[in-house]
Amino acid sequence: MPGQQEVETSVESVLVVDDHNFVLGSVPRGQMREETLCHRATYIFVFNSKGQLYVQERTLSKDIYPGYFDPATGGVVTEGESYDQAAERELAEELGVEGVPITSHFHFFFQNDDCQVWGRVYSCYYDGPLSLQEEEVASVVLESPEEVLSNRNHRNYTPDSLVALERLVHCLKTF
Repeated sequence: MPGQQEVETSVESVLVVDDHNFVLGSVPRGQMREETLCHRATYIFVFNSKGQLYVQERTLSKDIYPGYFDPATGGVVTEGESYDQAAERELAEELGVEGVPITSHFHFFFQNDDCQVWGRVYSCYYDGPLSLQEEEVASVVLESPEEVLSNRNHRNYTPDSLVALERLVHCLKTF
């Protein structure tokens, strides 16, 4: 599939859901990717005090969109986890960020040929040191949301996170 790479996937069990975000059960992560099953994921937009996002360059070993840039920290919701628990876990795993207040904003649905996902969008502010997860995050660059959204051809950004960021920017402007 475009955007995906053959890699050995872990046997972690992820939640699969229907078109209305109701849980159907759980399957191994590899099966979810192989069959493009609808699942849940978190999207945490981490801002610094200047309003810039920590945009992650994904490693080439990622099971979807390897080498792409992701303006959101996050990932799949595993069996037995809530969205909130997954958001805190992913933030700690990928960037080493813990103990910061995370604001929940909205759910959204995204679908393309590579993926179908019910995502929950969060944001937080952080100016401390990062501890990058070597297996998933190759590097981090700082970009404003406007830079990300206006320069889509500048970098290969993960398409689901772009949709989430567009909505988040719109929501934040309406307050």
